[in-house]
Amino acid sequence: MAVTAAQINELRKSTGAGMLDCKKALEETGGEFEKAVDFLRTKGLAAAAKKAGRAATEGMVAAFVSDDLKSGVLLEINSETDFVAKNDTFQAFVASIGQHILAAAPADVDAMLQQPFSGDISKSVQAYLSESISIIGENLQIRRFVKFDVAGDGCIGAYIHAGGKIGVLVQVASPAVSAANKDLILGFVKDVAMHSAAAAPAFVSRDQVPADVLEREKEVYRAKAKESGKPDAIIEKIIAGQINKYYADICLVEQAFVKDTDKTIQQVAKECANAAGGDVSITRFERFVLGEGLQKKESDFAAEVAAAAGL
Repeated sequence: MAVTAAQINELRKSTGAGMLDCKKALEETGGEFEKAVDFLRTKGLAAAAKKAGRAATEGMVAAFVSDDLKSGVLLEINSETDFVAKNDTFQAFVASIGQHILAAAPADVDAMLQQPFSGDISKSVQAYLSESISIIGENLQIRRFVKFDVAGDGCIGAYIHAGGKIGVLVQVASPAVSAANKDLILGFVKDVAMHSAAAAPAFVSRDQVPADVLEREKEVYRAKAKESGKPDAIIEKIIAGQINKYYADICLVEQAFVKDTDKTIQQVAKECANAAGGDVSITRFERFVLGEGLQKKESDFAAEVAAAAGL
């Protein structure tokens, strides 16, 4: 089948593989994206679930945590230029939307736009957005958010990297935060959030990895082993070892802690629990990368991709 420049570009950005390799992978798999990814991985040309990380828009990721540490928001708002993203007026707009989400708990962005704006209930959030676009002079998009709420003991923390390029929100279950252990637990939560920003885990623990994702990994490893000529009798043992490495790569609690690679995050959690006087466990996290998955600026690659595709 004919392969388009857009398909090649998408595969290239998702895998980091070369354009000609991406074109061949798509041709070999009938243009099916996921099969093309696996084709490249089998050939050793792409890493599992790798993102090329080319942010398509400007703006910022921001986090907001309530004073009692029981609610938290991770938010991405996009602007057209980095210049505006650094503007005090834009940052104040982002902060006001974050505080609105903390207070009003909308179900999603569309629902939020219809709510009365918590900073001025005479107008809707949509009206406030339109007003801010007029003042700032660029199109703004409230792209996405996630809100965590703690029921019972535990707390929420966050970390923002590089002035809003990456943001992480983390929730832990722990003993009731007290004056004696507050700094300890919050330090642990911040460390986990900072680690997650750097290490990009996909799941908290291996029991959260979907069965179909795991099976797909096994098939890739199996294909690699067969291509290298390994005997069938030891292929499954090889796969088992590779799956354990895969878990250590994508599961937060099994990753080596970025601040002390001799320890896993699970070991750091146990140390914190011992010092705090009770169990401390990571319940969930969310990680946003600014512009991830958006395709706004394609002109830099269009001619190169088209040429590689023979278009």
